[in-house]
Amino acid sequence: MSIQPISKSFDLGDGRQVTIETGKLAKQADGSVVVRVGNTMLLATVVSAKEAKEHVDFMPLSVDYREKYAAVGRFPGGFFKRESKASDYEVLISRLVDRACRPLFPDDFHAETQLLISLISGEKETLPDAYAALAASAALTVSDIPFHGPISEVRVCRINGEFIINPSIEQMEEADLDLIVAASMDNIMMVEGEMQEVSEEVMMEAMKVAHDAIKIQCQAQLELAEMVNKPKREYCHETADEELEKAVFDFAYDKCYELAKEQTADKHLRYEKVDAVKAAFIETLPEEEAEEKAPLISRYFHKAHKKAVRNFILDSRSRIDGRELDEIRDIWCETDYLPSAHGSAVFTRGETQSLTTITLGSKLDQQTIDGAVVESKENFILHYNFPPFSTGEVKPMRGPGRREVGHGNLALRALKQVLPPVDENPYTIRVVSDILESNGSSSMATVCAGTLALMDAGVKISNPVSGIAMGLISDVETGKYAVLSDILGDEDHLGDMDFKVTGTVNGLTACQMDIKVEGLSYEVLTEALEQSKRGIMHILEKITETITEPRDDYKDFVPRIESMKIGKEFIGAVIGPGGKIIQQIQAETDTTIMIEEVGNFGIIDIFSPNKESIEAAKERIKNITAVPEVGEIYNGKVKSITAFGAFIEIIPGKEGLLHVSEIAWERIQDVEDVLKVDQQIEVKLIEVDQKTGKLRLSRKALLEKPEGYKEPERRPRGDNRRPSRDNNRHGGGDRNDRNRNNNRR
Repeated sequence: MSIQPISKSFDLGDGRQVTIETGKLAKQADGSVVVRVGNTMLLATVVSAKEAKEHVDFMPLSVDYREKYAAVGRFPGGFFKRESKASDYEVLISRLVDRACRPLFPDDFHAETQLLISLISGEKETLPDAYAALAASAALTVSDIPFHGPISEVRVCRINGEFIINPSIEQMEEADLDLIVAASMDNIMMVEGEMQEVSEEVMMEAMKVAHDAIKIQCQAQLELAEMVNKPKREYCHETADEELEKAVFDFAYDKCYELAKEQTADKHLRYEKVDAVKAAFIETLPEEEAEEKAPLISRYFHKAHKKAVRNFILDSRSRIDGRELDEIRDIWCETDYLPSAHGSAVFTRGETQSLTTITLGSKLDQQTIDGAVVESKENFILHYNFPPFSTGEVKPMRGPGRREVGHGNLALRALKQVLPPVDENPYTIRVVSDILESNGSSSMATVCAGTLALMDAGVKISNPVSGIAMGLISDVETGKYAVLSDILGDEDHLGDMDFKVTGTVNGLTACQMDIKVEGLSYEVLTEALEQSKRGIMHILEKITETITEPRDDYKDFVPRIESMKIGKEFIGAVIGPGGKIIQQIQAETDTTIMIEEVGNFGIIDIFSPNKESIEAAKERIKNITAVPEVGEIYNGKVKSITAFGAFIEIIPGKEGLLHVSEIAWERIQDVEDVLKVDQQIEVKLIEVDQKTGKLRLSRKALLEKPEGYKEPERRPRGDNRRPSRDNNRHGGGDRNDRNRNNNRR
């Protein structure tokens, strides 16, 4: 029996065809599609529970993106040789899809829903992350699950001044802007990416180019859904109590509005006052009713509190902590806080604080990325930690979650744009941000603290980077809106947008935007970017007041790395048979040595906390790779002595002849009277035989000529008389020798 799937195709604009197919695989899921471009195929499935769990008043959505190694004909690494825990790369793609889709579920839909996206076929030049949200949205669109989509997601890069949609990995290497943009037919929903100090205008233009491409992809999903013709399910996930809702609103709204007018800066004090209002309302109810309706009371109170705070901000054009809309909280910074760290800094903005450290290591410390499609080695690593005490809470510590991975990745993308080129920075750099206090914008505090710590460590960044989180409060009915700079945790939670922007004096380096409503106009986005620029400049002033530029040198206890370049033909000689030579050099000089073949050269990195050790290792390597040059002076070792001179090793593995006549100005009777085996001696290379490559050395050339010295008389051409016995070591003989020769004649 043949299965006839339903499919829809569209063009990316450059001849590449994308096909969305449903009805062939995973048919027991509520929705499933396969998205194919070239040989890359993604399977997306979605399943939603038929009923919501009791008292759940949020959207329990889980999104997981996973890569099958068989998709590219590879075995997974590790001992077990199977896919297991999601990699950071998979987590980041899962977050991209989640953030794009989550706002488009109905507010009253609370059934547990799971989106799974799998890479089932891949190719090296196609990054699947740009198609994951398309696959997820298509699966939702053809399903019976309520969804205010479709949406899609594309990567837009600027390469040589031209915007390219979903470029190849090779093309991306030349890009100065790399954005992932998610949008519906009408509105931008999510943006994340990095740039090499580009302007706000360039970023806005990139978003518009991406949106134009997304509209085509959304239209294809709508047409596919029409072909499938699957009606959306009916549901009822919220128990309504209109009388209770009105009672809560009437009791709490004005009180919450008045609390907002108090403009309390202390987060915990503000929470206590809000909680007291809720507790006061509960006191008005019979104990049994209060206990029975506790979930509804919490939901309705949150709704009233949210409306009160939002209206206060829109009415007063000021903030709940007393700031103006574009005002930045108080900032203080300090560098070199930790005496034993290679670099450290504290950055505090209001009630948000990051303690960040820098560790400098060798190439052996690089992180190996072993994904199904992406394989690389990273010499810049950033880890973000968010312990529970930073918000005054008690929670179990179970390692970094998705939020930590995402925030760390954003800070990494912001800072890596200003790092020195690899050939100017031999170190592997690890940045660790520990959030000690949090009340909004902790990822941006990580960027600022990271900049300070890098400069404290002596890393030659091109420009300091700062970051700011922008928020939005809007009212669709009245058209009022307020763009907020440096948002608090409450403003993030109660607001419509979280737009993180990082940059230098020259332009933007990274961004991450999440929209919690169904869309945002370009006019509001433009205003938010312009306002963020003023905030970035203000924070940069505070950073440069603390430290203006990177330290001239690394701290005394930082291990040093020096690089040297040798000819490719010498790599084997430096390593030696079975690694014997390089291991011996490392052991005897207390260094770590790494050799990498790059083109026609060997790049050697020598790593040691001791500069003398590095110099000793460099000298050993230079000796191995040196090419003897006529006229050069060498400190050699006597390897063997003969009747006519001595053989001297001037560099490892290369010996030359020091003839007896070149040992000294005076006549030498016996070489062993002057030289001993293993003796160190300075010699000058005076000749290299062009045919045999043999080396001729001289010690005499380095000695001062004795006063009145006369050159020995040269025998006339054809004079075969042997010299006296006194010179027999020079090839002569005694009188008896001559008589014996005459007798032979």
